Parts: sequence; structure tokens; C-alpha cells
Amino acid sequence: METVLSINNISKRYGPIQALKNVSFDVPQGCVFGILGPNGSGKTTLLGILLDVLKADEGSYVWLGNDTVHDARKKIGSLLETPNFYHYLSAMDNLKIAAAIKQQTNDDRLRVLEKVNLLERKDSKFQTYSLGMKQRLAIASTLLGSPKVLVFDEPTNGLDPAGIAEIRDLIRQLNAEGHTIIMASHLLDEVEKVCTHVAILKKGDLLLSGPVNEVLRSEDQIEISAGNVQQLLAVIQTMPSLVSAKQQLNTITLSCNDGITPEHINRYCTDKGITLSHLLLKKKSLETKFMELTNN
Repeated sequence: METVLSINNISKRYGPIQALKNVSFDVPQGCVFGILGPNGSGKTTLLGILLDVLKADEGSYVWLGNDTVHDARKKIGSLLETPNFYHYLSAMDNLKIAAAIKQQTNDDRLRVLEKVNLLERKDSKFQTYSLGMKQRLAIASTLLGSPKVLVFDEPTNGLDPAGIAEIRDLIRQLNAEGHTIIMASHLLDEVEKVCTHVAILKKGDLLLSGPVNEVLRSEDQIEISAGNVQQLLAVIQTMPSLVSAKQQLNTITLSCNDGITPEHINRYCTDKGITLSHLLLKKKSLETKFMELTNN
């Protein structure tokens, strides 16, 4: 699979604050790539560097193979903050100004308004739009000139549930039409529902990156106990497929590879001459895993 963006050891400081620390990952072509992390994790700083708004202290990045940043920017539509649309102008007039700023010569305003489902309101003044419609017009402005890659910073921020659903559907639709999308978000739910790949940032550190179904796989845990906990711990640590075993008082919490069930563990312990007095499967949600990753 081709790489749209390759990031190599990007670092950025603001005085004593290290906003990014040696961040590296690749964005495959055709994916929806979520940069996920709590507020203050460095997501917006990273997008600013990648769009040449900010300069990195160290590290490098390459867009679209070997294109220079200037050439690549012509193939990227970006929404870092809500554009300054004029409230008293229509969608068509606002997009005309946006196209002029981008030096777009082809008039594809009707095409982009149709993509974001605003064609019927093309002549309505911006001030009559709902928040969701305003955000869809902002996304329409990023589509001017048919860019290959779209970059969005928190695209559903401040929207009501209906507006959030609209933007999520639009992102899926644009991806299905061939756009690679990179989006920053602090919402696990958003990344889980929309993204194919994810990078998780915390205070400037890259914790994990890769396909969503691998990085955010929920890990079930199994709790066990027996009459002699020390003996049980010594035995269970020899079990294949065990990821970790943590003792707390008289119970041991196990994390295991996929496919290991409580029945496997019970049989293993019985075969080693240990009778379990306690065996409990604890389902771990993605939200719990994300909180564990991003909290101290």
C-alpha cells in the first residue's frame, strides 16, 4: 500500500513545554487516519507542522512521495479552524472568495456543495445556516480543486448529535470516493466509528499507531484465585499465551492472547494440580483501555 504521508521523529517545544517528542508514523493511501489524544496532547501542533503553518524543531515529513511541501499543499484540502466566512454572503459567494484565496481557476462550487448536501441552500446567507451546515460548508471549501488528501482538526467539535452524525457520514462518504483523510480528535467514539487507522498521542508522546482494530483491540482480563496464591502465580506464569499476571492480595489478574478462555485456564491449572477457588472473566471496554493509555 502506498504511503500518503511519512512522519519521521518530529519534535516541537514551546519554551519549557515539549509539545511533540520524536513522533513518527506513516499514513497509508485511502485510509481515514485518526490522530487521537486528550486536549493538550499535541494533535493540533502536529497538524500545524504538517501543513507548514508551524516549523518543527527537529524531524521531517514527506507528503505524497517526493513532492515538495509547496507542491503537495496543492493536493491537500485542510480545515484547521473554522474558516472566516462572511455572515451576510451566500454559500456560493463565500466559496468564490475561498477559491480565489486558493488561486483555483476552475469553478467547481456547485460540485462541492452537492458533495456536502448544501446545493439547495447555495444562495442562502451563511448566517441562516445551522452549526452542522456551517461545518459542512467549511468542508466544502477544503474540497475545492479536488485534493487527494483532506486534513481536519476536530471536525465535529461543538456540534449537536445530529450535526456530529452528519459530519461522520460525510467523512465516510468522502473516503469511499477516494480521498485519504487525516483527522485529529479527542473522542474515542469518533475514531472508532470513522477511522481505519489511528495514532494515539499523550503529552507529545506517540503511544501507539496502526490499524484501529489492532491498536484499539479491547483486551479481556481473567481474574483467578486459589488456596495458595504464591503457588498459583508460579504455575500460571509458565502458561503459554499469557501476556501478564498481576497479583493483588489474594487474586491474580491475567491478560492473555486472543482465544484464551476461562476454560483454558481452569484446565491448565487443574492439570498442574491446582484447584481454582475463583475464576472470573472481566470484559474491558475500548474506553477503559483508552483511559488507561492516556491517563497517568
